[in-house]
Formats: sequence, C-alpha cells, structure tokens
Amino acid sequence: MNKQLMAVALAAAAAVTAAPAHANSVALTAGAGWVGLDVDSVVAADFGNGWIDNTDGSAETFTFTIAAGQVGTLTVLDAGYAGDTFSVTNFASALGVTSSVPVGTYDGSAPVGYDDAFADPSFSRGVFQLQAGSYSIGGSLLQSVQFDGFDLDATTGAVRLTTSAIPEPSSTALLFGGLAAVALLVRRRKSVNKI
Repeated sequence: MNKQLMAVALAAAAAVTAAPAHANSVALTAGAGWVGLDVDSVVAADFGNGWIDNTDGSAETFTFTIAAGQVGTLTVLDAGYAGDTFSVTNFASALGVTSSVPVGTYDGSAPVGYDDAFADPSFSRGVFQLQAGSYSIGGSLLQSVQFDGFDLDATTGAVRLTTSAIPEPSSTALLFGGLAAVALLVRRRKSVNKI
C-alpha cells in the first residue's frame, strides 16, 4: 500500500513540475497610451515581485513588434507609490532599470494617475530606445517602498510604446546641407556688414 501511495505522490509531483507556468501576454499597441501593470507579492502565483495579471496572479508580459524602418520608444513608469523602481526584461533577458529614486514610505495614499506620476520626479521611470524586431517585455520590483520598516512589495505602474520612422539618409544629408548653406549666408552677410 505504501508503494502505491508513493507512486501516486511522485506522479502528482511530476505532473505539477512538468506543467508549464501560466503567463499572461498583453499585446501592446504603439500610440495607444499608457497600459497599466501590477505588482503584488501576496497575489502573485509565485509570491514574487514580478509584474502580474491581478485576476489570477500569473506573470504578465507586454508583447509587440516594431516594423522594419521604424524605431520604438518604450516608457516604463511607476505610478503606485513614490520610491519604487523596476528591473525591465525582454524575453527574460535584462533590458535595463528605471531611474533611481529615494526609497519611499507607504502613507496610505492612493496611487496617482500615470501622467501625474510621469510629471513627478519622485516616481521612477525608464525610457528605452528599441530597434525593429519582436519584444516581450516583463519586469519586477527592484526597490519597494517601506511599510512599518518592511518592503511593501506591491505597486502599480504602466508602460507606453511609441514608434516613428527612421529618417532616410538622403533626407538627413539634405538637412545638413541646407543648414550649412544658411550658415554660409549668415557668415557672408556678417562680413559684408563689417566693410
């Protein structure tokens, strides 16, 4: 009987270990504005500090593709409580971190709006320039505000993606040529006025 129970327990453990972890992937659209993110170690399925889907605690990533001939700007923002910072990843490899801010203390206030947090330097943010390609952006709390001397390990934030066309080399050369011509005319006019 003990051998049967042991076999059932081992089979159940193998099934749990072999089951892939659920993750939520959110399609991020360029120019669509801020898209919210959450961190809460109590709700997180792994009790960690990664970005999560608040409905089931699974890990959350933001996916998008930047087309050839385009460049992207990804902005990652803390909007929960001033004093949090994030580590940001692309396909689980380090992309960078958000700006350094002093560690804050949770005071019971509600999170602020994304634009208000972006305008306030006490909220951490990161701006990442991206080339054409596919991305899967995730993140986790690097620094958390304090609550009664302990890390709160919960916050909200947002990501925003914008894209623009890469300037054509001929257009850039034409721009610099035009600027040089204007500078030459200004210089010539100054020398004529001296006479």
